[in-house]
Amino acid sequence: MKTHLPKVNLDQRKWHVIDANGAVLGRLAAQVADILRGKNKPVFTPHLDAGDFVVVINAEKVVVSGKKETQKEFMTYSGWKGGEKYTSVAQVRAKHPEKLITHAVRGMVPKNRLGRVLMTKLKVYKGDQHPHSAQQPQALTVAK
Repeated sequence: MKTHLPKVNLDQRKWHVIDANGAVLGRLAAQVADILRGKNKPVFTPHLDAGDFVVVINAEKVVVSGKKETQKEFMTYSGWKGGEKYTSVAQVRAKHPEKLITHAVRGMVPKNRLGRVLMTKLKVYKGDQHPHSAQQPQALTVAK
């Protein structure tokens, strides 16, 4: 018996635009990760890139539940003694709100070469303008 390997047509990739206004960060990230991987398609194969492009707008208006706005912290480490830096969600939202969504989605895709390729198909913007109108993205709704 032979294993069926679906043909992934790179020309048939769609573009989706998602408005993050009022969306919960985790639910939004899970839906975006599924579209990037292609889990919403019948030709999904775990080791192939069959997903679509995703454009997320209004990144600064995403909502986190509970007290995460002030209590959740992101840690970076420089490699030196005492080189730890902690940043709260509110501080990240003030400087780079795109990083909230990118960080959440990165945690939901594979941690290998495939995951790095998938992350190149994610475009996140603050505000409601994006430069991908030539690709004619289709609007998607997010579970709130």
